[in-house]
Amino acid sequence: MKFMITIEQIKELRERTGAGVGSVREALEASKGDTEAAIKYLREKGIAKGEKRKDRVASNGTLGTYIHTNSKLVVVVEIACETDFAANSEDMRKFAKDLAIHIAALGTKYVNIESIDSATLETEKEAAQQGLEGKPENMKESIMNGKLEKFYKETVLLKQQFFVDESKTVEDAINDMVGKIGEKVQITQFYKIQVSENPVVSTVFKGEIT
Repeated sequence: MKFMITIEQIKELRERTGAGVGSVREALEASKGDTEAAIKYLREKGIAKGEKRKDRVASNGTLGTYIHTNSKLVVVVEIACETDFAANSEDMRKFAKDLAIHIAALGTKYVNIESIDSATLETEKEAAQQGLEGKPENMKESIMNGKLEKFYKETVLLKQQFFVDESKTVEDAINDMVGKIGEKVQITQFYKIQVSENPVVSTVFKGEIT
């Protein structure tokens, strides 16, 4: 027997996720009316679609840009998808803009964990081992993993809480977009340029997927 779903529940979930009526109803029925569980269900469906499409070629895309009011901080992020139609959609343009704002606001340096250079990763691993002398090996591993995870959440775009919706990570937001537009979505690179106190010197972070 299917769980009874109200119009109000469908409307609320559509507003929060942007998913279609059929997908929303399916998620609410699967979660027996629990909205948060339904959001998780939709997110997992997006992940499933993303897995099916991971080998597809994302040959189109759009740029998201952000210029701070003092003109001393500029962010450009490139998002790839499969078709020009999706790239020019309002959803993709808004998503690209939101990502640019996110990168401007947080200490983002890398697109994904794989794009961290080996020297930086080795330095972080060495730092994570400090003060662990004498502790059991299983505890050492747990503490090290926790420290590295903290580093990833601070610097890796996909692992960060999404600035415009902290209930999800950027990776979750990408999966939501996959579920919404039905195409592969990939953040390929970003540039963050910030002028320092010395006007002839600027800081440039180039994140690029590997």
